[in-house]
Amino acid sequence: MKRKSIVFIALLSVLMVNAQWKPQGDKIKTKWAEQVDPNKTLPEYPRPIMERSQWKNLNGLWNYSIQEFGKTAPSKYDGKILVPFAAESSLSGVMKEVGSKNELWYQTSFSIESGWSGKNILLHFGAVDWKTEVFVNDVKVGSHMGGYTPFSFDITPFVQKGKNQKLVVKVWDPSNDGPQPRGKQVKNPEGIWYTPVTGIWQTVWIEPVNAKNIIALKTTPNIDQNIISIKAEVNGSEKGDVVEIAVFDNGKEIAKEKAVIGESNDIVLSNPKLWSPESPFLYQTKIRLISKNKVVDEVKSYFAMRKISSKRDENGILRMQLNNKDYFQFGPLDQGWWPDGLYTAPTDEALKYDIIKTKELGFNMIRKHVKVEPERWYTHCDQLGILVWQDMPSGDEQPIWQNRKYFDATELQRSAKSEEIYRKEWREIMDHLYSYPSIVVWVPFNEAWGQFKTVEITEWTKNHDSTRLINSASGGNHFQTGDILDLHNYPGPEMYLYDARRVTVLGEYGGIGLPLEGHLWRANDNWGYIKFKNAGEVTTEYIKYAEMLRKYVKTGFSAAVYTQTTDVEGEVNGFMTYDRKVDKMDFKAVNKVNTEVINALNQK
Repeated sequence: MKRKSIVFIALLSVLMVNAQWKPQGDKIKTKWAEQVDPNKTLPEYPRPIMERSQWKNLNGLWNYSIQEFGKTAPSKYDGKILVPFAAESSLSGVMKEVGSKNELWYQTSFSIESGWSGKNILLHFGAVDWKTEVFVNDVKVGSHMGGYTPFSFDITPFVQKGKNQKLVVKVWDPSNDGPQPRGKQVKNPEGIWYTPVTGIWQTVWIEPVNAKNIIALKTTPNIDQNIISIKAEVNGSEKGDVVEIAVFDNGKEIAKEKAVIGESNDIVLSNPKLWSPESPFLYQTKIRLISKNKVVDEVKSYFAMRKISSKRDENGILRMQLNNKDYFQFGPLDQGWWPDGLYTAPTDEALKYDIIKTKELGFNMIRKHVKVEPERWYTHCDQLGILVWQDMPSGDEQPIWQNRKYFDATELQRSAKSEEIYRKEWREIMDHLYSYPSIVVWVPFNEAWGQFKTVEITEWTKNHDSTRLINSASGGNHFQTGDILDLHNYPGPEMYLYDARRVTVLGEYGGIGLPLEGHLWRANDNWGYIKFKNAGEVTTEYIKYAEMLRKYVKTGFSAAVYTQTTDVEGEVNGFMTYDRKVDKMDFKAVNKVNTEVINALNQK
C-alpha cells in the first residue's frame, strides 16, 4: 500500500509539472516536440569533449518574467518557462517577444548532492543570448556578454548548507538594435531573416570539482610527425603538479605520458589511424591531474588525427587537401534552426538528425551558417564523419546583399565598442571549439555583413589558429587575404572570379524552392531563389546544377556549398521541410550526383 502511494504521488507530481507547460502557438513542429519532457529536458551530458562522471542537469521549468529594462528583480513572476528554450520559441511554453526595451528574468532553485561535500561547485551555462547576470542566493556571482559561448562560475562561497539554492538569471538582448553577433535574428523577420532568440538556449548544469581542477583541453594533431599534442589548462595548480594523459584505441591503452602544468603532452603514435568523413576514427583519452602523487581531477576526452591544408595540383590549381591528399569538400549551408525550439533542437536525436541526413545525401561537409551549435553537435560531426566550416555569427550592419557578385570592396566603420564585442566573441568561439577535429575552416565574415578590417581580422584569426584554413569573407567583400576566395552565385554555379594564389570555392549556390502545404512556417510570402511545384522538378534542377558544378571542379573550384539543409521560417529552399517531416528531393539521386561531384577531382 505504501509503495502504491509513493508511485501515485510521483505520477501526480509529473502530471502537475506537465500541466504547467505546453508548447505554444499553432506553428508547425517537428516529431521530436512530442518527446520533450519538462522533467527530463535535454538530459545528455553537455560537454562530451571533456567529460566528468559527476554532474547535475538544471534544465526544466523555471519561473520567468519579462519586464521593463532597468528594473529590480521581480517580486512576482509571469509563469513558467522551459529551460533551455528561448522565450520566443514554442517549446519554452512562453513564445513571447522580449525586445531591447525589456529584460528577461529567470528564477529557480537547486540542491547540492550529498556526496559532493567538500567540493567546489561550478555553475555552467552552455549559451545565453546575450548579456547575462547571474545571482546565487541573492549574491551576484558573475556576468557574461555573448550569445554563442559557454561560461561558468565557481559558486562555492555562496552555497548555503542544508537547503535549496536560489538561482536568478537576468538577460538583456538588443536583437538587431545592437551591434552584437546575432546571426539571422531580427525584430521583424521576413525573407532570409528569422525570429529573435532571447535568453538561455543551451543546457544549464552544475558539477563538483576539487580546488585544483582541469578547466579546458587544447588538442592539436600533427599527422606529418605522428604526434598528438594535448595541453590542459588547470585551475589552482602549484609547482610539482603534473598532467597524465592516457590514449586508447578501441579500449586498449596505447600510450601514456606526463607533463608539468603549462607544458603540452606531445605523444607519438605508431602508425596513427587518420580521421576522414569516410573513416571517422576517434582516439579516446583519459586525462588526470596529479598533485602530491594523488589524482585530484580526471576527465575523459577524445581526439582525431587529421590535417587540413592546401597545395597546388599538377595543373597549378591550389586545392584543399585532407590528410595531404586533394579532397573536394561539398556540403549544405546549415542554419541550425528549429520551428519549435528556434536555436535549440528539441532533443539530442533531433540535433543529430540533420547531420545523418547530410551524410545520406552524399555530402562530406557542412557550412554552419552564422550560428554556433551546442558542443554535442560538433561531437556528432566528429563521430559521424563530416567536415565543418564554422562561421562567425554576423552582427552590426547588414549588407545590401541582392547583388552577390559585385561587392564594392568597402568596409564597415565599426565603433570601438562594436569591434571589441566582435573580437572578444570570435576569439572565445575559436578557443571553445579548437579541439573539435571536424572543424576545418573558420569564416570570420559573410557577405559584407559587419565586415571590417578584413586583412587585419583575417591575419589575427590565422595567428590565433594556424591549424585551419581561413575563409576571410564568404561571398565578399573580397580582399586578397586568407586561404580562400569564396564566391556566392544564385541559383546555378558560376566561376566569375578565380584566384591563383588562394583556394577558390563556391561558398553558396542553389536555393531551389519548393513550398509544401502543411509544412510551412507561414502560409504566404515564402521565399526561394527559384521555385518549383514538386520533388521531381526540384531534383531535376538540383542534378542540372550539380553537373554544371562537376565541370567547374576540374577547372578550379575546390569546394561548394548548396543552400540549404532545411527550410527555415519563410525560406523554402531546403532538402527537407522545416519540420523535417518531408524529404523534398530524391535523396538517392542526389547522393549519386553528389558522389560524382566529389570524385570529379580525382578523375583523370
